Amino acid sequence: MSTPTADSARASLEDLRTEIAKAVVGQDPAVTGLVVALLCRGHVLLEGVPGVAKTLLVRALSTALELDTKRVQFTPDLMPSDVTGSLVYDTRNAEFSFQPGPVFTNLLLADEINRTPPKTQASLLEAMEERQVTVDGTPRPLPEPFLVAATQNPMEYEGTYPLPEAQLDRFLLKLTVSLPARQDEIDILTRHAAGFSPQDLHAAGLRPVASAADLEAARAAVAKTAVSPDVTGYIVDICRATRESPSLSLGVSPRGATALLSTSRAWAWLTGRDYVTPDDVKALALPTLRHRVQLRPEAEMEGVTADSVINAVLAHLPVPR
Repeated sequence: MSTPTADSARASLEDLRTEIAKAVVGQDPAVTGLVVALLCRGHVLLEGVPGVAKTLLVRALSTALELDTKRVQFTPDLMPSDVTGSLVYDTRNAEFSFQPGPVFTNLLLADEINRTPPKTQASLLEAMEERQVTVDGTPRPLPEPFLVAATQNPMEYEGTYPLPEAQLDRFLLKLTVSLPARQDEIDILTRHAAGFSPQDLHAAGLRPVASAADLEAARAAVAKTAVSPDVTGYIVDICRATRESPSLSLGVSPRGATALLSTSRAWAWLTGRDYVTPDDVKALALPTLRHRVQLRPEAEMEGVTADSVINAVLAHLPVPR
């Protein structure tokens, strides 16, 4: 089998977005965000009310990719070892052996991650950042590629635990999965009336259209996407402006700035360019930065949101030519 070129890899990822649309209607920004995260070796947090196809979106992605996928339903009684794995005593050999948890996969669907206490949420910290799991002092590498796609309900829903700041910062993107527009909802009902079943995506016509080799070729091409000093300075100015905002108690860290650089390059390459423009940066600023800032309580009481603060920063900063 021949090695994919940059152009063929881009075409495969475009097919991936088209394939997911066979199952999920009206969520193009979330689909694009997942593809960007794959290109950047990042993780994605999908937030939305129940019933807007968050889980279906990730399942459709795994069906359209030739990657191993596992799902964990996060519940209040879930233990860290249920995610990472544990040592189990083997009576036949009279010794302990490691039993890998579901995190040892290419695509981990962490469903309703904020319904489990912070102790279990934190079990993913090492896996997401260092791409390994340490049990009994022994580090065990995770497969490559590795992506955590976590879903969560909005914080005001009963039975949810807020994700710690360190956990949130491990996610490259936070994507808001909104309620569909009227026509999109009509399309959804029409598909269901015609026999579409979310439980059987193969019957809906979904098939693998991109491989791990396509992903590697695409990542190599993204790494060559040029970023001018003016655009780099623009990214830094955006992040520094959030640290000076009177509405925020916590602005974007340097890690957030590097994340915005990565996502902007991926988006530029996906759209067919080998260089990044300020518009690429603005397009990815909200999903890349919204979970990396913290509102002051008084600003939150006045109805200020992280999105509105970032939009205000983008509106007031001069854009380089």
